[in-house]
Amino acid sequence: MAATLLFVSACTATGDAGGPSDGAGDPPAATQPTEAATKAPSAALAPFYTQKISWSSCKDGFECGKLAVPLDYGNPSGERIQIGVIRLPASGGKRIGSIILNPGGPGGSGIEYARAAKTVLTPDVLSRFDAVGFDPRGVGESAPVQCLSGPQLDTFIGLDGTPDDPAEVKALVKGAEEFAAGCQAHSAKLLPHVGTADAARDMDVLRAALGDRGITYLGKSYGTYLGAVYANLFPKKIRALVLDGAIDPALPPVPTVNAAQGRGFEVAFRSFLADCFNQSSCPFKQKNTDAAIAELSALLKSADQHPLRNTTGDSRKVDESWVTLGIVTALYDKRSWPVLRSALGQAFRGDGTTLLRLADILVDRHQDGTYSNQTEANMAINCVDHPYPRDTAAYEEAARAAQKESPLFGAYVMWGSLPCEFWPVKATGTDQPLRAAGAPPIVVVGTLRDPATPYEWAKALASQLSSGVLLSYDGDGHTAYRTGSSCIDQAVDRYLLNQVAPKSGTLCPKVT
Repeated sequence: MAATLLFVSACTATGDAGGPSDGAGDPPAATQPTEAATKAPSAALAPFYTQKISWSSCKDGFECGKLAVPLDYGNPSGERIQIGVIRLPASGGKRIGSIILNPGGPGGSGIEYARAAKTVLTPDVLSRFDAVGFDPRGVGESAPVQCLSGPQLDTFIGLDGTPDDPAEVKALVKGAEEFAAGCQAHSAKLLPHVGTADAARDMDVLRAALGDRGITYLGKSYGTYLGAVYANLFPKKIRALVLDGAIDPALPPVPTVNAAQGRGFEVAFRSFLADCFNQSSCPFKQKNTDAAIAELSALLKSADQHPLRNTTGDSRKVDESWVTLGIVTALYDKRSWPVLRSALGQAFRGDGTTLLRLADILVDRHQDGTYSNQTEANMAINCVDHPYPRDTAAYEEAARAAQKESPLFGAYVMWGSLPCEFWPVKATGTDQPLRAAGAPPIVVVGTLRDPATPYEWAKALASQLSSGVLLSYDGDGHTAYRTGSSCIDQAVDRYLLNQVAPKSGTLCPKVT
């Protein structure tokens, strides 16, 4: 079963994957009144906005701290939660302020992402800004949502995400119900308060605690949604926002968003094949796109009936779901294509170990069998951010349509949202355009062949935002900044450093 809606941008399948060894009661986010005219927080929120973070060293030049925020912004004098924060102080002498980073997800750790700041940001930006990361509420070090044990997550993720008969649908439904019930059993108090609107409010409290009059922010993938919601709430508190790998906030997840993601991964796989056919290590028997897709389809069907070998030493069966998830992981980043060629070559010989390790990177499963709470947070945030169908038949119908359009990945992605059918709290968000009226220029970056956040979403978000500026990249993979295009990097840096946005419609050429 698809464990998450695949909005995580920070993962990369390069590295050692192939080796022997990665508020209740609030109005909906899209319709909340902005705070453009608010010159100061309410008296009840003043203690949060005037707090100072107590920083302490946490290795490699980083400093860590905690930020106090209300559990429920509708009752700010009630219970508080702690938000984990990290920063890498600016390396140069002409500091501008802080740049807040979010890697996506939802559920991705901003703390872990910030620890990679030297690859996430250019030296020029690191020289002028403190690089700041935080785990959004419900994630990692910030009142994390907990639902299932490691073995239970193994079982859940390994469920057949493309059911072929009523019995398999029943098993998938049972797994989705158990996931939702586990979240309610272990995190009932948190579940109504982990939506993106609350995380955006936390981000404004963080901005104030950092001493910045206006926020400077780089959000990727789901982080573009967080940034857009922030802009809609606080358009006058913005210095510079970069939204890279954009999500269209007006689209419903089922069927529209999930169907588009299925199509996106199909496009990405075709791009992978075009490159693969020019490589001596390409594992497909025929150097023809349709024939290669047929070979992969046969592999997936075979793994559904007879799982591939797993030499990791754990007991997981490398079935169709784990194989699909491994392939999807490598499609996020063109730099992972060599690993995917090797992994598929092994899979055609019956060994699914490398595909399994790739999948582990995306779901953040550790070698000891434990997980971060990324999968659980992803589901919890999505299920309150968007209205989902409460009828299994709707998912079944949407999956059939998606499979016709995207035979390799469509049904798998569509069924991945099924736990939201059984979610124990109601959605507080709605699917509507976000305008952020009165905001300064906001740069939206889109990659033409982005598998997880299709390019049309970037165009849509840039057009919805009252001050949206579209910057495009003729490239492959998920997100564009710091992935190899000097054109993108220079345009983004100029905006971050000097608040000079590129001309809307700028297209950066493909990097060969």
